[in-house]
Amino acid sequence: TSTCPLPLLSRFRPTPFGSNHAETKYRVLKIDRTEPKDLVLIDDGHIYNQQEVRDLLSRLDMGNRTKIGQKGLSGLSRAVSAFGIVGFVRFLEGYYIVLITKRRKLADVGGHSIYKIEDTNIIYIPNDSVRIAHPDEPRYVRIFQSVDLSSNFYFSYSYDLTHSLQFNLRVLKMPSERLKSEIFRQESFDIFEDEGVTTQDGTSDVHYGIRNEPYLKYAWNGHILENLKDTVHHDWLLYIIHGFCGQSKLLIYGRPVYVTLIARRSSKFAGTRFLKRGANCEGDVANEVETEQIVHDASMTSFSAGSYSSYVQVRGSVPLYWSQDISTMMPKPPITLDQADPFAHVAALHFDQMLQRFGSPIIILNLVKKREKRKHERILSEELFSAVTYLNQFLPPEYYIQYIAWDMAKYTKSKLCNVLDRLNVIAEDVVKRTGFFVNRPDFYCSSLRPDERWNELGGYIHANCRLQTGVLRTNCVDCLDRTNTAQFMVGKCALAYQLYALGVIDKPRLQFDTDAVRLFEELYEDHGDTLSLQYGGSQLVHRVKTYRKIAPWTQHSKDIMQTLSRYYSNAFSDADRQDSINLFLGVFQPTDGKPHLWELPTDYYLHRKNTMALLSPKRSYTHWWTPEIIINLPLPYDEVSCTENLKKVTIVKKTDKYDEEIDIYTEFFRPYELSCFDDTFCLQMTNSAKDFMPKNVGIDPSPFTVRKPEETGKSVLSNKSNKEEAVLQRKTVASAPPPPSEEAVSSSSEDDSGTDKEEEGPISQRSTPVKMTDSGDSTKVTETLIILASRLNYLCHIRSLISIKGFVVVGFFILGVGSHPKEKKKVIISTRFSILLFRNPVSSFPPDSIYEVHLTELDRKSVEIFTAHIQAGRGMMQPMFKDDMIVYREYIKNRYM
Repeated sequence: TSTCPLPLLSRFRPTPFGSNHAETKYRVLKIDRTEPKDLVLIDDGHIYNQQEVRDLLSRLDMGNRTKIGQKGLSGLSRAVSAFGIVGFVRFLEGYYIVLITKRRKLADVGGHSIYKIEDTNIIYIPNDSVRIAHPDEPRYVRIFQSVDLSSNFYFSYSYDLTHSLQFNLRVLKMPSERLKSEIFRQESFDIFEDEGVTTQDGTSDVHYGIRNEPYLKYAWNGHILENLKDTVHHDWLLYIIHGFCGQSKLLIYGRPVYVTLIARRSSKFAGTRFLKRGANCEGDVANEVETEQIVHDASMTSFSAGSYSSYVQVRGSVPLYWSQDISTMMPKPPITLDQADPFAHVAALHFDQMLQRFGSPIIILNLVKKREKRKHERILSEELFSAVTYLNQFLPPEYYIQYIAWDMAKYTKSKLCNVLDRLNVIAEDVVKRTGFFVNRPDFYCSSLRPDERWNELGGYIHANCRLQTGVLRTNCVDCLDRTNTAQFMVGKCALAYQLYALGVIDKPRLQFDTDAVRLFEELYEDHGDTLSLQYGGSQLVHRVKTYRKIAPWTQHSKDIMQTLSRYYSNAFSDADRQDSINLFLGVFQPTDGKPHLWELPTDYYLHRKNTMALLSPKRSYTHWWTPEIIINLPLPYDEVSCTENLKKVTIVKKTDKYDEEIDIYTEFFRPYELSCFDDTFCLQMTNSAKDFMPKNVGIDPSPFTVRKPEETGKSVLSNKSNKEEAVLQRKTVASAPPPPSEEAVSSSSEDDSGTDKEEEGPISQRSTPVKMTDSGDSTKVTETLIILASRLNYLCHIRSLISIKGFVVVGFFILGVGSHPKEKKKVIISTRFSILLFRNPVSSFPPDSIYEVHLTELDRKSVEIFTAHIQAGRGMMQPMFKDDMIVYREYIKNRYM
């Protein structure tokens, strides 16, 4: 998706209203509450303005009053304020609507915000007068709500989280006849930037945005949104992913570089540790997670002008029919192969999916044990090797599935072997084969200071970018501890190449005990802990420090506790968690007259459908791949410009260039919204300069300098309190309450006051109300800073310059100061707009990002505004502008009265 969906800011029963960020456009979704079991949705498709919405609400209010003209009895009652619809779900009675009532911003990628769901609300739709009660309905509701949507579920209004950055930026740039006919020209364009073209009559400009369908394998609410897809506008659909999202900041001599880690858990064959092993008959494996690390230069947010890089790797259970019997309550239940698969049918289906999404080569890193006194893990190694050998004999040699088997547990026990050194060799080889994605051509510094490893990189090298072709698939038995460490080492190697490609470092190599690697290691450990809790019921048992053999003694006792916690979760709580996942994902659908979910002895047949009717016609045992996929290798078929992929593309036409649906400026800066500093700068992340760099003067501030533990002030064996404080900050501010603007209003229908109820929390996370005080002492005055988007004529003038090539957005101004000397009150009101600098390249090499900048020519009024801002900083207060007061009063009147 490339447009900005309409977040749900206000909810009225029975008609939901959705608004954009600026609250200038509204959509209405009508829900029929007289149907006891059917879902009847009506989307008129009309876009309302504020006045039209007020008129519509007024008519609804009058039409629903018990007595026309009677005051005090409103016909409308506010149900809940929300930020999006998760979906509609039905059990044995009528439908429920699931709403996001609280969110928190976690990351920012190219100006597109990524949010974590903090709280949800489920509302029963049918009216009480038509409700047909069922005795088992409350139990199904409790099971459904056992899937905690406030735990590691993420969404974005304008960025497709189900796809990788490479897919989002590249798939629609490839030329196609359909796109040429739509935009009347032969150019390719960015799916996240607006493009203006002139119509054939030459009278007006038409601007285009592109929306792509999500990859439903990683969308966890795809099933409960199924009823909406064909009946409502796309802006009502908000797909969420489950997994992990974290972002940290590297400061390289003041230059900000963001490192983002996004993990997408598959919704196919999903479940808990011992209850979901191997693969189902469709080739979907248990605990399949796609991990993507995105590195970008945060000094420029535009996808078209900025520098962005990503690398993707996958973890997942061994793609065979196997399981473990937990009825005996053993710590390590025996591994059994459930059925013979001599033609590697299920493995063929799985690798065909991977070739379609990632291209070639597919590299398997198998970390399970190969030598055991009693066969346990070795059963899987032998069977997987046989399956890969069988499949490779029919593939062209250049597209072989590459198999790397390494007994990581054996090497860990040896005192003579360094596990991470061996993993580093494997990582170098893997990254060279697959390459990675960069959205810009190579810097000239790569040619001036050549590195022999850089020239050996694989992937698909285009004139304007580099593409990753193929992927590393890592697995052990559980895909938790060993897998996370191996993925960290591969990610560390890829990070070095990504930073080198962005011109940050001069050699594609990173060493341990540097601030950059420490930050990346903490990010990956958070990633591993989160995925381990979701699948295994506890945090990681063995971490990177464990394999480096520098873990403190206290860590061993924690490892024992994590092992016991994982064992308890697997033995007593996983069955209930599995039932809730099956109900949430629609694997089991309650039906009258059939057994209930809790009455089923096993969910085996829910995840493994009728194989006789599954594949028609039957797939070949030799040509096991899809023909279209093999033709386009090494490129992934999903990113090829073909008829099938173009059917998933929707062209959005707009006559207004600054429409939020195609204009990223309005989405990111939101110039027409009243806000405060806590809201504008609510995103907190781990910072290399603040959390990892030493405080001593005279030490090299580079995050790539190797430091000793005593230099950082965070010794491994001491300073426990400082470490715990850093860990608390590192957890993506999990304990901090969200900003006030993102906290939902109480959903109670009795509360008609409209006031927000804030939770207790740090002052930095809460807005300060406007407070006027009378004091005899002129030095004791209360100042409240409000960012007010006034001076619209100047804003529109400045906004019109954004489209001119060579102008960039670099910051904010705060201006306009008013005071009232008689009452000795002071209120600072300011206008937010962007500083525009003219960008002139000074490098002899055009692709380099080396520019000189100077201010643009401004009119006299703009100079006066800037002068007033400087004087305000020096304490020279000026009267408040009349236009500011009018705009502010109108905003308060429309928003709160």
